[in-house]
Amino acid sequence: MKKPVQGVSKRLVAGVALLSVVMLTGAAHSQAPVSVPDKSFPESVTSTSDGTLYVGSFNNGGVTKLAPGGKPEQLVKPGANDSRSTLGVLADENSGTLYVCSNDISGFGVKGPSDVKGAWLKTFDLKTGAAKGSFALADAKSLCNDIVVGSDGTAYVSDSFTPNVYRLKPGGAALEVWATDPKLAPVGKDGVGLDGIAIGADGNLYVTTFIPGKLFRIAVKDGKAGEVTELKTSRVLDHADALRAFGDGFLVIEGAGRLDKVTVKGDEAQIETIKEGLAEPVSVTVVGNTGWVAEGKLSYIIGDNKGKDPGPFKLEPVSLSK
Repeated sequence: MKKPVQGVSKRLVAGVALLSVVMLTGAAHSQAPVSVPDKSFPESVTSTSDGTLYVGSFNNGGVTKLAPGGKPEQLVKPGANDSRSTLGVLADENSGTLYVCSNDISGFGVKGPSDVKGAWLKTFDLKTGAAKGSFALADAKSLCNDIVVGSDGTAYVSDSFTPNVYRLKPGGAALEVWATDPKLAPVGKDGVGLDGIAIGADGNLYVTTFIPGKLFRIAVKDGKAGEVTELKTSRVLDHADALRAFGDGFLVIEGAGRLDKVTVKGDEAQIETIKEGLAEPVSVTVVGNTGWVAEGKLSYIIGDNKGKDPGPFKLEPVSLSK
């Protein structure tokens, strides 16, 4: 950080800096990145309409709430509701629910805050963080990655280690396999399957696979899963990660450092890069005309940079236009 200019009040400088951080709902060019708690590797970010951001922690677990003008708040404490490492997070204001993907990732060398085995969808009260529910993914090899909620309140969950998309109906007692297809399975020993998940303006469900980076449409009719179609992308996606509905298309994160806009026409998808040079991005959420990108830097905890200093973690604001 540069030193304050001589003759300028340090308090004034600090006030201006704080204002630039907390103005979450303005134009992105007038905003500064938002800091994520130190030594907490984010894997997903979600938001509510008032501009509040919610961030999970790959290593520490729990969920941090970052309200406009407020201090970071530990809304969900690490290990709460028998949770472990938190991956996907999704705020559903209609039901007042915070959905969280909780996983045992000790196989990656990340212990997390508890000893709970398996992959789980956990639900919490969006305002208080109180536990609401706990739902296991059936397959022992599962990795709960991300969540989307339909207009009827049904939650859909992507599983990175099996070719399954799970469904939890409103008031449901258990997850059920809603869609499964060999095309959605991990490919080879280094493959990572289902990742991002979103519902399109056409009412169909769309998913990404991480390695290799692909985009699929799952047809939806009367709530049931139909044909699974791999979309032909205008260029190769490099580690396709989070997927979010945006306008009449989508936003997609590429782990290689890009935030893209996706426009689907028929069985083809046009990929337009909005911003590149991001530090190992993992997720994005939209507030107004701003995309907030979580820079996960996961190579510093499970990859080639393990043991090195990842530096500070932040949510990067990116200006969007529909």
